[in-house]
Amino acid sequence: MKKLATVLVVDAANVVGTRPNGWWKDRAGAARNLHEALLVGDTTFDEIVLVLEGGAKGGVRAGRDQHVRTVHAPRDGDSEIERQTAAAVAAGSQVTVITADGFLRARVQGLGALAMSPSWLLDQL
Repeated sequence: MKKLATVLVVDAANVVGTRPNGWWKDRAGAARNLHEALLVGDTTFDEIVLVLEGGAKGGVRAGRDQHVRTVHAPRDGDSEIERQTAAAVAAGSQVTVITADGFLRARVQGLGALAMSPSWLLDQL
């Protein structure tokens, strides 16, 4: 039996926002640091989709680096996270979404994804 691909969709704004380390002064730098941590972190996911919005988009180019695919949200991050989740679920992947947003958590769970907190992800890294 073929193993299902596992996909982690990361709400970057929520993850970097969990630490009061001055990220708001350098959103691009905070996004870059998260991207680097995802590249070297010990996760069991086949693909990680890092969704960036606003000023954070300046920190990491859109595209793939190893198992991390960075997506620049054309409008708001939540809509892009929902879109990425729906596409991965439709492709037959097991999807986990990292967000602290309760409304977004409910929406992605309705699509068939598991939702976990930013602290869960940071503990994995």
